[in-house]
Amino acid sequence: MANKPSNHGKQWSVAEVARLAELAKGNTPTRVIEIKLDRTPAAVQNKAGEEGISLKPVNQRPYGTRKKGS
Repeated sequence: MANKPSNHGKQWSVAEVARLAELAKGNTPTRVIEIKLDRTPAAVQNKAGEEGISLKPVNQRPYGTRKKGS
């Protein structure tokens, strides 16, 4: 079993929520956000949902589409 993050079970601080929003806005991959905040994947996804923060990347093409000539 993997080690639990040091923040496991602790409340989110205002600064951590702000950092989550900042990283998500900058299109940071979810896995990188988890590492930077030292939280589990479920914790990051749950908090983002509670705060209305979208983790969906905005600068990627939908799956199955390519530029013409590629």
